[in-house]
Amino acid sequence: MQNEKGALGFQDWRLPNRRELRSLISHQTKRPALPEDYPFVNVFAGWYWTSTSAAINPAHAWYVNMDGGRMFYGGKDQSFLVWPVRGTGSGVLPMTGETRCYDETGMVIACRGSGQDGDLRKGAIWPEPRFDIHSDTVVDRLTGLRWTRMAAIGSGPMSWEAAITGVRLLNAGRVCGGWRLPNINELESLVDCSCHDPALPQRQPFANVQEIYWSSTISLFEPDWAWALYLDKGAIGVGQKTQARFHGWAVQDCTDPD
Repeated sequence: MQNEKGALGFQDWRLPNRRELRSLISHQTKRPALPEDYPFVNVFAGWYWTSTSAAINPAHAWYVNMDGGRMFYGGKDQSFLVWPVRGTGSGVLPMTGETRCYDETGMVIACRGSGQDGDLRKGAIWPEPRFDIHSDTVVDRLTGLRWTRMAAIGSGPMSWEAAITGVRLLNAGRVCGGWRLPNINELESLVDCSCHDPALPQRQPFANVQEIYWSSTISLFEPDWAWALYLDKGAIGVGQKTQARFHGWAVQDCTDPD
Protein backbone atom coordinates (compact mmCIF):
# COMPACT_ATOMS: atom_id res chain seq x y z
CA MET A 1 0.00 0.00 0.00
CA GLN A 2 2.75 2.47 0.96
CA ASN A 3 4.72 1.64 -2.20
CA GLU A 4 1.68 2.09 -4.42
CA LYS A 5 1.27 5.58 -2.99
CA GLY A 6 4.97 6.35 -3.29
CA ALA A 7 5.11 7.24 0.39
CA LEU A 8 7.72 9.95 1.10
CA GLY A 9 8.78 9.76 -2.54
CA PHE A 10 9.87 6.10 -2.52
CA GLN A 11 8.37 2.83 -3.71
CA ASP A 12 10.74 0.32 -2.14
CA TRP A 13 9.46 0.23 1.44
CA ARG A 14 9.35 -3.18 3.11
CA LEU A 15 8.82 -4.87 6.45
CA PRO A 16 12.14 -5.08 8.36
CA ASN A 17 13.58 -8.44 9.31
CA ARG A 18 14.10 -9.17 13.00
CA ARG A 19 17.73 -8.03 13.13
CA GLU A 20 16.90 -4.78 11.38
CA LEU A 21 14.07 -3.96 13.76
CA ARG A 22 16.08 -4.97 16.84
CA SER A 23 18.92 -2.69 15.71
CA LEU A 24 16.79 0.26 16.85
CA ILE A 25 16.59 -1.02 20.43
CA SER A 26 18.45 0.66 23.29
CA HIS A 27 18.83 -1.32 26.52
CA GLN A 28 19.41 1.91 28.44
CA THR A 29 15.91 3.32 27.90
CA LYS A 30 12.29 2.21 28.09
CA ARG A 31 8.85 3.25 26.90
CA PRO A 32 10.07 3.36 24.20
CA ALA A 33 13.29 1.33 24.24
CA LEU A 34 14.98 3.63 21.72
CA PRO A 35 18.09 5.84 22.03
CA GLU A 36 17.36 8.99 24.02
CA ASP A 37 17.88 11.28 21.02
CA TYR A 38 15.71 9.24 18.63
CA PRO A 39 14.10 11.34 15.87
CA PHE A 40 10.93 9.28 15.37
CA VAL A 41 7.36 10.36 16.07
CA ASN A 42 4.24 8.40 17.02
CA VAL A 43 6.22 5.49 18.44
CA PHE A 44 3.85 3.01 20.08
CA ALA A 45 5.18 1.24 23.17
CA GLY A 46 4.01 -2.16 21.96
CA TRP A 47 4.68 -4.94 19.46
CA TYR A 48 5.88 -4.39 15.88
CA TRP A 49 5.94 -7.07 13.18
CA THR A 50 9.07 -8.26 11.40
CA SER A 51 9.25 -10.08 8.05
CA THR A 52 10.93 -13.09 9.68
CA SER A 53 8.91 -16.25 10.31
CA ALA A 54 9.53 -18.32 13.43
CA ALA A 55 11.23 -21.57 12.43
CA ILE A 56 9.87 -23.33 15.51
CA ASN A 57 6.30 -22.55 14.32
CA PRO A 58 6.14 -21.03 10.80
CA ALA A 59 2.51 -20.00 11.29
CA HIS A 60 4.04 -17.37 13.57
CA ALA A 61 6.37 -14.46 12.85
CA TRP A 62 8.80 -12.57 15.06
CA TYR A 63 7.81 -9.26 16.60
CA VAL A 64 9.69 -6.75 18.73
CA ASN A 65 8.31 -4.86 21.71
CA MET A 66 9.22 -1.16 21.66
CA ASP A 67 8.13 -0.76 25.26
CA GLY A 68 11.09 -2.67 26.66
CA GLY A 69 12.92 -4.47 23.82
CA ARG A 70 11.72 -8.06 24.12
CA MET A 71 11.44 -10.21 20.99
CA PHE A 72 9.09 -13.14 20.63
CA TYR A 73 6.77 -14.60 18.00
CA GLY A 74 3.01 -14.58 17.47
CA GLY A 75 0.41 -15.93 15.08
CA LYS A 76 0.40 -14.25 11.70
CA ASP A 77 -3.38 -13.87 11.96
CA GLN A 78 -2.94 -11.39 14.82
CA SER A 79 -2.73 -7.61 14.47
CA PHE A 80 0.36 -5.66 15.47
CA LEU A 81 2.04 -2.49 14.27
CA VAL A 82 4.18 -2.02 11.16
CA TRP A 83 7.30 0.15 10.87
CA PRO A 84 8.44 0.26 7.21
CA VAL A 85 12.10 0.37 6.24
CA ARG A 86 14.05 0.67 3.00
CA GLY A 87 17.65 0.06 2.00
CA THR A 88 19.91 -2.98 2.12
CA GLY A 89 21.72 -2.82 5.48
CA SER A 90 24.34 -5.09 3.91
CA GLY A 91 27.31 -3.27 5.39
CA VAL A 92 26.37 -3.59 9.07
CA LEU A 93 23.74 -6.15 9.99
CA PRO A 94 24.13 -9.84 9.09
CA MET A 95 21.43 -11.83 7.33
CA THR A 96 19.09 -13.69 9.67
CA GLY A 97 19.66 -17.05 7.96
CA GLU A 98 16.03 -17.49 6.91
CA THR A 99 15.70 -18.88 3.37
CA ARG A 100 12.08 -20.09 3.18
CA CYS A 101 8.73 -18.30 3.14
CA TYR A 102 5.47 -19.38 4.81
CA ASP A 103 1.80 -18.43 4.75
CA GLU A 104 -0.43 -17.79 7.79
CA THR A 105 -0.95 -21.52 8.31
CA GLY A 106 2.78 -22.28 8.30
CA MET A 107 2.79 -23.87 4.84
CA VAL A 108 5.83 -23.26 2.63
CA ILE A 109 5.07 -20.86 -0.24
CA ALA A 110 7.04 -19.45 -3.16
CA CYS A 111 9.22 -16.64 -1.86
CA ARG A 112 9.42 -14.51 -4.98
CA GLY A 113 7.48 -11.29 -4.50
CA SER A 114 6.30 -12.19 -0.98
CA GLY A 115 8.32 -9.46 0.73
CA GLN A 116 9.24 -11.91 3.48
CA ASP A 117 12.69 -12.22 5.00
CA GLY A 118 13.29 -15.49 3.12
CA ASP A 119 12.57 -13.66 -0.13
CA LEU A 120 14.63 -10.50 0.36
CA ARG A 121 17.47 -11.91 2.54
CA LYS A 122 18.76 -8.48 3.47
CA GLY A 123 22.00 -8.08 5.37
CA ALA A 124 25.66 -9.03 5.23
CA ILE A 125 26.31 -12.48 3.74
CA TRP A 126 27.67 -15.09 6.16
CA PRO A 127 31.21 -16.33 5.52
CA GLU A 128 31.63 -19.95 4.46
CA PRO A 129 32.61 -21.70 6.56
CA ARG A 130 31.21 -19.51 9.28
CA PHE A 131 33.02 -21.15 12.22
CA ASP A 132 36.71 -21.96 12.70
CA ILE A 133 37.53 -24.54 15.38
CA HIS A 134 40.64 -23.92 17.51
CA SER A 135 40.93 -26.83 19.94
CA ASP A 136 38.39 -26.05 22.69
CA THR A 137 37.32 -22.68 21.25
CA VAL A 138 35.41 -21.57 18.15
CA VAL A 139 35.86 -18.32 16.21
CA ASP A 140 32.76 -16.95 14.52
CA ARG A 141 34.08 -15.45 11.31
CA LEU A 142 30.91 -13.40 10.90
CA THR A 143 31.43 -11.37 14.09
CA GLY A 144 35.08 -12.00 15.00
CA LEU A 145 34.03 -13.28 18.43
CA ARG A 146 35.59 -16.35 20.01
CA TRP A 147 33.32 -18.72 21.96
CA THR A 148 34.10 -21.72 24.12
CA ARG A 149 33.32 -24.83 22.11
CA MET A 150 31.61 -26.31 25.17
CA ALA A 151 28.47 -24.18 25.14
CA ALA A 152 27.89 -24.16 28.90
CA ILE A 153 30.03 -23.53 31.94
CA GLY A 154 29.51 -25.41 35.19
CA SER A 155 27.42 -28.50 35.72
CA GLY A 156 23.93 -27.07 35.25
CA PRO A 157 21.66 -24.01 35.40
CA MET A 158 22.96 -21.17 37.55
CA SER A 159 22.15 -17.68 38.77
CA TRP A 160 23.30 -14.60 36.87
CA GLU A 161 26.06 -13.82 39.38
CA ALA A 162 27.26 -17.42 39.27
CA ALA A 163 27.45 -17.24 35.48
CA ILE A 164 29.55 -14.08 35.60
CA THR A 165 31.85 -15.58 38.23
CA GLY A 166 32.16 -18.88 36.38
CA VAL A 167 33.20 -17.14 33.17
CA ARG A 168 35.81 -15.05 34.98
CA LEU A 169 37.37 -18.20 36.41
CA LEU A 170 38.15 -19.34 32.87
CA ASN A 171 40.76 -16.57 32.65
CA ALA A 172 42.95 -18.02 35.41
CA GLY A 173 46.32 -19.12 34.02
CA ARG A 174 45.50 -18.28 30.40
CA VAL A 175 47.86 -16.28 28.18
CA CYS A 176 44.98 -14.84 26.22
CA GLY A 177 42.32 -14.10 28.82
CA GLY A 178 39.39 -11.77 28.47
CA TRP A 179 36.65 -14.39 28.75
CA ARG A 180 33.37 -12.74 29.72
CA LEU A 181 29.63 -13.22 29.68
CA PRO A 182 28.34 -12.00 26.29
CA ASN A 183 25.91 -9.11 26.00
CA ILE A 184 22.47 -9.85 24.58
CA ASN A 185 23.32 -8.66 21.05
CA GLU A 186 26.39 -10.90 20.93
CA LEU A 187 24.29 -13.88 21.97
CA GLU A 188 21.63 -13.08 19.38
CA SER A 189 24.28 -12.90 16.65
CA LEU A 190 24.63 -16.69 16.86
CA VAL A 191 20.99 -17.31 15.90
CA ASP A 192 20.08 -18.86 12.56
CA CYS A 193 16.42 -18.03 11.95
CA SER A 194 15.95 -21.05 9.70
CA CYS A 195 16.62 -23.42 12.63
CA HIS A 196 15.30 -24.29 16.08
CA ASP A 197 16.16 -26.66 18.93
CA PRO A 198 18.72 -25.12 18.81
CA ALA A 199 18.39 -21.97 16.72
CA LEU A 200 21.99 -22.28 15.51
CA PRO A 201 23.37 -22.90 12.00
CA GLN A 202 22.97 -26.56 11.01
CA ARG A 203 26.69 -27.24 10.85
CA GLN A 204 27.45 -25.50 14.14
CA PRO A 205 30.45 -27.00 16.01
CA PHE A 206 29.37 -26.45 19.62
CA ALA A 207 28.81 -29.14 22.24
CA ASN A 208 26.40 -29.33 25.18
CA VAL A 209 24.10 -26.62 23.79
CA GLN A 210 21.42 -25.56 26.28
CA GLU A 211 17.98 -23.98 25.92
CA ILE A 212 18.46 -20.62 27.68
CA TYR A 213 21.52 -18.44 28.25
CA TRP A 214 22.24 -15.47 30.49
CA SER A 215 23.64 -12.31 28.96
CA SER A 216 25.61 -9.61 30.78
CA THR A 217 22.91 -7.04 29.88
CA ILE A 218 20.75 -5.88 32.78
CA SER A 219 17.06 -5.14 32.30
CA LEU A 220 16.30 -1.44 32.75
CA PHE A 221 12.70 -2.24 33.69
CA GLU A 222 13.74 -4.44 36.61
CA PRO A 223 17.46 -4.16 37.51
CA ASP A 224 17.24 -7.43 39.44
CA TRP A 225 16.51 -9.11 36.10
CA ALA A 226 18.87 -9.64 33.14
CA TRP A 227 18.39 -10.33 29.45
CA ALA A 228 18.54 -13.90 28.19
CA LEU A 229 18.55 -15.74 24.87
CA TYR A 230 16.11 -18.63 24.53
CA LEU A 231 18.25 -20.58 22.09
CA ASP A 232 15.75 -23.36 21.53
CA LYS A 233 13.49 -20.80 19.82
CA GLY A 234 15.74 -17.83 19.12
CA ALA A 235 13.64 -15.56 21.35
CA ILE A 236 14.91 -12.78 23.60
CA GLY A 237 13.48 -12.27 27.08
CA VAL A 238 14.56 -11.75 30.68
CA GLY A 239 15.17 -13.77 33.82
CA GLN A 240 15.46 -12.93 37.52
CA LYS A 241 19.15 -12.83 38.42
CA THR A 242 18.86 -14.82 41.63
CA GLN A 243 17.13 -17.80 40.05
CA ALA A 244 19.38 -20.67 38.94
CA ARG A 245 17.44 -21.35 35.74
CA PHE A 246 19.73 -20.38 32.86
CA HIS A 247 23.22 -21.28 31.66
CA GLY A 248 26.42 -19.34 31.08
CA TRP A 249 28.50 -19.30 27.89
CA ALA A 250 31.85 -17.55 27.58
CA VAL A 251 32.98 -15.23 24.79
CA GLN A 252 36.07 -13.12 24.15
CA ASP A 253 37.33 -10.57 21.66
CA CYS A 254 40.81 -12.10 21.38
CA THR A 255 41.22 -13.85 18.01
CA ASP A 256 44.73 -15.21 18.55
CA PRO A 257 45.03 -19.00 18.97
CA ASP A 258 44.38 -19.87 22.60
